[in-house]
This record gives sequence, structure tokens and C-alpha cells, in this order.
Amino acid sequence: MSPRSFQIQTFGCKVNAYDSGLLEKRLEKQGLTNRFEENAVFILNTCAVTEAATREAAREARRLKAKNPFGMVVVTGCAAQVDTEKFESVPGIDLIVANSHKGQLERIIDDYYKGKLTSKVFKSNIFKKEDLEAGGGLESSHSRAFLKIQDGCNSFCTFCVIPFARGKSRSIEVKDLVRRVNDLYAQGFREVVITGVHIGDYEDGNQRLEDLVETLLARTQMPRFRISSLEPIELSDRLLDLYKENDRLCPHFHLSIQSLNTKVLHAMKRKYGAAEVLDAFQRIHQALPGAYVGMDVIVGFPGETAEDFEESFRALENSPWSRIHVFSYSKRPGTYAARLKEQVSDNEKKERARRLRQLSQERIFERAHAILAQQNWRCR
Repeated sequence: MSPRSFQIQTFGCKVNAYDSGLLEKRLEKQGLTNRFEENAVFILNTCAVTEAATREAAREARRLKAKNPFGMVVVTGCAAQVDTEKFESVPGIDLIVANSHKGQLERIIDDYYKGKLTSKVFKSNIFKKEDLEAGGGLESSHSRAFLKIQDGCNSFCTFCVIPFARGKSRSIEVKDLVRRVNDLYAQGFREVVITGVHIGDYEDGNQRLEDLVETLLARTQMPRFRISSLEPIELSDRLLDLYKENDRLCPHFHLSIQSLNTKVLHAMKRKYGAAEVLDAFQRIHQALPGAYVGMDVIVGFPGETAEDFEESFRALENSPWSRIHVFSYSKRPGTYAARLKEQVSDNEKKERARRLRQLSQERIFERAHAILAQQNWRCR
């Protein structure tokens, strides 16, 4: 019997949230409703940034099938693309639909119930995928909308598996993004998060990210835009000027820095060093002193010595920022870094992560106290 309902569980980044919104819209168009039933289709839209993320999705798949034996469990997303074999061995998973086939997911589900399928795995070469599956970004549980402007990545950082999960970098045209934002405004949304796998790679002819942002500000009425993750060297003076000139751009930055040690950054195949990171911090602080600045930092990358970590730690202590999202390096099969011999011990990674999280927490408290003190002063 075909299902009448579905549930989507999203793991990982804002791009996955966008994709889940698109899946939700497409399944509802097929006549399914987004509600819990024992025989529902349970879709796990997975993340592959770390091996732990894949294990978490596998555990959730087993749990869902144990609690809902008459439901269908579908694994899709990045981990389905790069860790396919691991999910094949998990009992209770009915379908594995990799990113290469995510755009066909509702048809595959329909064929499953009609008995037409001869395999439960749907996967092909992700680097041949050209479409971006535009039109998503809405989930019933969110009040703001995600605008995916770009997908894929051409950087191939030595620690990262995402290019193998998402494919080559490709962008949606400016005119289509303007139309999408105007549609979202008409639907009642008042904040849009500009997102992608590597939005610094955005390109539409000779138009880059700054051109897109300027056009969205000029040709839409959306009151608030928020730009997601950028690398330090992608934070151009022109983009900062747009922030200074437009209060519709939220003074919220998320920098994907990964380290503040130049040797480690070069080993990661990042395109900048510690000096460029510190320069980005200072330019934000000078242009927008009260801006929120979050960042991603990886500890325990192969070859990162205790001295390298201390250099990063001291530089962070003395820089203007708001919060650190700390990740312990996770070896991912197929990446260059996984083959490096100078692996850092788990205990050392845990200690470095603990220290950075403590530093981040202290900064959060300092910022909160400063805001409260300023508000009390204004109330006098």
C-alpha cells in the first residue's frame, strides 16, 4: 500500500536544509502530507562532513525501522553518496538515494511501492550532475527561507570529502534568484539566508557574489538577508561596503578559517594563511564593530604540532570574533589527508577541542555582558 505521509530529518548544513525544503514541496505535490504515521516514508537527508555524521544517520535509520516496522526508511544526501556501502549493510534501510539521484526521489519511492525496483541503491557519478534543483529552501519548521545560489566545490581541500558528495561547482543565474526571492517575499518570508556549498565560487557570466547581493538588494523588497559561510579572502572590500551601506544585510559573518597556523592551512590546501585570516577579522571589526563573527576551526589535523596549535590559540585569543565552531579532525577515506602518517592522537584532539570551546564560551559571555551593560546604560 502506498504511503500517505512522510517525515524528513535533516542532518548537517544549510544547503541540506534547502534540499529538504525542496523534497518536502515535491512530496506534497505528489499528494503526501508531512505528518507522522507508522507507515510513513521516513527520509534521512544525511551529512558526510565527518564519519561520525554517517554513523549518526545509520543509528537513526535503525531506530526508525525498529519503532516503525511498517514504514519506509530512505537515506539520501551527502553520506548516501560517499558512504553508500556502509548504509547497504544497515538492516532496515529500504532505499539509498545518493545526491546524484536526489532529484528523482519521489519517482523512486513510487516505483518501490509499485514493485518496479530491482535494486535499493541509486547512485551515479556526481561530477556529471549539472542541475542544482532550484526552488527549495522552505521547511514547515522554519520561519526564514534558505536561498541556495550555488552547489558543489572545486577546491578539493585535503581533509574534505564534500566535492565527492556534491560534485563540481555550479551556480544558479542571477535573474532566477531575484525571481525566487520575490516569490518568497510574496509568500510572507521576511528573511533569506544566502547559502551554498562554496558561495565564494558563485558565478553567473561575469557576475560574482557581490554583484548578486547588490542586485538582490536593488530588485527585491526582502527586508533581511544573511550570508552564510565565506573564506577569509572572499570577504572583499566591496562586499563589506554593501554591509555598511545596507541595514538589510545582517551584520552576521561566518568564516570558514579551519586554522590560524599558516603551515597547517597550506597542508589543508587552503588558499590563504594566518595573515589573511587576521586581516579579515580586523576589517570586519573596523567596518562593523558590533558584528557577529563565527568561524569553523579544525583541531588535530595531521601534522599539527602542539606548537602549531598554540600559535592558533594565541592568535584567536587576541582577535575580534564572537564564536568558534570547533571540529576535531576526522579521517575520511578517499581524501589526501587520510593518507598522511602524522596523525594526531584522539586524546590530544579532545584536549585541543576542549580548550578552544572554553575560549569560545568565555568570548560569548564577554559579549553578552557587554550588550547587557550597554542596554542598562541606555535605560538610565
